[in-house]
Amino acid sequence: MFIQTESTPNPATLKFLPGQTVLEMGTADFPNADGAAASPLAGRLFSVPGVAGVFLGSDFVTVTKGDAADWDHVKPAVLGAIMEHFQSGDPVMAGDAKASSGHRDHTGEDGEIVSQIKELLDSRVRPAVAQDGGDITFHGFERGVVYLHMQGACAGCPSSTLTLKMGIENLLRHYIPEVTEVRPVMA
Repeated sequence: MFIQTESTPNPATLKFLPGQTVLEMGTADFPNADGAAASPLAGRLFSVPGVAGVFLGSDFVTVTKGDAADWDHVKPAVLGAIMEHFQSGDPVMAGDAKASSGHRDHTGEDGEIVSQIKELLDSRVRPAVAQDGGDITFHGFERGVVYLHMQGACAGCPSSTLTLKMGIENLLRHYIPEVTEVRPVMA
């Protein structure tokens, strides 16, 4: 098994491509070890000293290291853990644990606007940020403000504010006049 590694705009995060499907549908975000029991793969990765976050996509695994950790020490152990997992035959998600489709449900009067926001995120934004090892999902819409949840390499990335304000906010405001601002939501 050959696992490719790609850097991301976030220096604390690397994207690992195992050359096979990681999740059939959706994504799974583990910003800390607390929920890692839902995924044998995430659990194995959190056992590597220095691993602070794990994000699973369709064909990639994004790993975030802690501030005190050095990629020279963490990366070989992460590669070993990913290889071990896929050779073990264990599932990526345990039992009835499910990957998330990402977007939060919205109930209320702005249903049509929210549908347009989600469609633009799915068609224009999410494929681009997946290339960088992350995901950006809809969290809410209130009085012209779109709240987005940043995951994987996007969470804590130094350029995420620029991506949100200059990229996503401009895109949404261009296509949906009701949108006035975009703000991040911390998990």
